[in-house]
Amino acid sequence: MSGLELFAAALGVIAVWLTVKQNPWCWPIGLVMVLLYTWIFFDVKLYSDMLLQVIYAALQLYGWWQWTRAGEVKQGRQVTSLGLQPILQGLAVGALGSLLLGAAMAHWTDAAQPWLDAALTGFSLVAQMWMAQKRVQCWPLWVALDVIFVGLFLYKGLYLTAALYALFTVIAVQGWREWRADPALHA
Repeated sequence: MSGLELFAAALGVIAVWLTVKQNPWCWPIGLVMVLLYTWIFFDVKLYSDMLLQVIYAALQLYGWWQWTRAGEVKQGRQVTSLGLQPILQGLAVGALGSLLLGAAMAHWTDAAQPWLDAALTGFSLVAQMWMAQKRVQCWPLWVALDVIFVGLFLYKGLYLTAALYALFTVIAVQGWREWRADPALHA
């Protein structure tokens, strides 16, 4: 564990907790966290996770814009639910991205876990996009992904990051509960 990992993990807890509470400050705090984790994952050869953090940086800006842009009633995006078709389409995109990235990482890099890392990356992008759009389905996907991330990070000796993702799992369950109860979802 490094001081950098500790700082990034602390920012991660704050960012995800603010996301559950639908506070738009989750996005700039999350931006700093993902930039720090870009370096951390490069250092342990989790290249797909490193690339994921770079994409997350762009998605942090997108999410911030989505949550704070003024609409007709001068408020940001409301919590909504996806239908079955968009859920299946999103998961199919995640699976395709996972396969393509996994093949690239297995063939062209010395990645530590090219296929698992790529799968987590592909589906994390789907979950992050749904989160930026305030889709309630982001949370159960995050729960599943976070549990698998915990195992990967334990395997790589990133114990603090594994603990962070275990905490993310708990927070994601809470986020799922809170967002499902949001009045905007039932309007």
